This record gives sequence, C-alpha cells and structure tokens, in this order.
Amino acid sequence: MMTIPSESFLTFMTDEATLDKVAKHIRTNTYDYVTRYSLKSLVLGISGGIDSALCAALLKPVCEKAGIPLVGRSITIETNKTDEIERSIAIGEAFCHDFAHLDLTETFLENKKLLIEYDDSHLSKMRQGNMKARMRMMVLYDLAQLYRGIVISTDNYTEYLTGFWTLHGDVGDYAPIANLWKTEVFKLAETLLKECDNAQKTALQACIEATPVDGLGISSCDCEQLGVPNYFEADKIFLDYFKGNKDWENHQLIQRYKNSQYKRQNPIAVARY
Repeated sequence: MMTIPSESFLTFMTDEATLDKVAKHIRTNTYDYVTRYSLKSLVLGISGGIDSALCAALLKPVCEKAGIPLVGRSITIETNKTDEIERSIAIGEAFCHDFAHLDLTETFLENKKLLIEYDDSHLSKMRQGNMKARMRMMVLYDLAQLYRGIVISTDNYTEYLTGFWTLHGDVGDYAPIANLWKTEVFKLAETLLKECDNAQKTALQACIEATPVDGLGISSCDCEQLGVPNYFEADKIFLDYFKGNKDWENHQLIQRYKNSQYKRQNPIAVARY
C-alpha cells in the first residue's frame, strides 16, 4: 500500500502567523516530551544544511527552558566541502551549548576496507555514502547514551516521501520537522531569523541560501538525485500529483516515491502464520 498524504498536507504553510504557531507547537511538544521522560540532553548532528540548522534554532530555547544542553556535532567525512563544514561549525557555535567538529575521514578510510569490491561506480558511491551516514549515527547515539538524552532526527516530509535518507543511518528518536514539507522548512527558518542574534542570523541565513547536499559524495546536490531544479519544484510536483494530476506519473521524483516505499515500511514484520 502506497503512502498517501492526508488532506492537511495538500497545502503549504507559508504565512508568518501560521509559521509562528508551528514553531510554538514544535517547541511546546518537545519541551513536554523532554520533561515527561526526564531527558538530560538533546543530541543533534549538524550538517551545514537547512534541516539541522532549523532544528538547532527550534531546540535551543527548549533546552534552555528545560535546563539541559543541546549537544551538537558536525561530523564530516572525506566528501564534505569546505563551505558545508564552515556552515555546520557556525550553526553549532551559534546555537549549541556543547559543540564540536569531528573529522572521521581517517576512520572511514579504514572502515571502507570492509566494503566488497568498491570502485567509482554510482552503486559503490551509494554504498560508501551509506557507510558514512551510519558512522555519523553511531557517534550521535553514543553521545546520547553518554549524556542521557536522545538523538534528534532532521528529516523533513519531502525527504520522507522520496526515501532520501539512509536506513539505520539518517535517523533519530524524535523528529521535530518530519511533518514539514521542504518548502515549509525554508519558510520557517526565514521566520525564525527575527528572534536570532547577529551570529545566529548570519549562520542560519547562510544555510537558507546554500544548495542542499547530503555531503556523502553521491551527487553534487540533492536535487540532482531527485530530477528537479530545486526543492520548491519537488514539493509542487508532489502536491499536484497527490491532488490527482497523473501527468507526473512517470516523473523521476514520483518514480522515486514509488520505489522507496519499502523504506517507509521498514522493518517488515512477517505474520505469525
């Protein structure tokens, strides 16, 4: 059975008043979750992209209200570009209470030897990218255990529909922006600029303007893999398709949505008999 969005997903929340309510809703629910389970930290992987930057901006005041640290790590491996690294460090220093930049390139090159018959093919790059994502998550979950907290997922709804994440890699325990289209992620980040100090505003604005890329060395940007010029176009195609326009049926984006259904149903639990 395919994942079909409910009616509430078939419009974008883009006006400032609504987005203010969205930010308040996310923060209130996160604070309630933190206090309910007596969490001692929130752990966030920071990529230099808009999703983790938005999560940092949303969660900093939550952590301060709860009296716990927002623990951030920029974890880079071989294929991350200088501008990505600089943005991730700027976000971490501006929003996190405990932040460090870790370069796992040397560890990755050693672990890479575990891969069977790797080369420069697209499949091999995908496999290496998956290993990098899983290495990053190992570090974040170890930190969560160390600091008695949970790992924050930075996935958004557009990524969910496209299967644009690594199973057992780009995951987390709590997903504050999972029900926001990528269009809404950008708009909400822009809305939060008004509450930022100068360093935070500069760091967040840089992420808003940056070309989205996963940093795994699979492609030059996310949209190259999705077959669209930008995420705004991707969201428009999805909305048009889910409203009944089957002209998009064979588009690369919709095919990716169909072919990634197994990710949204993972793991498959076999019936008893």
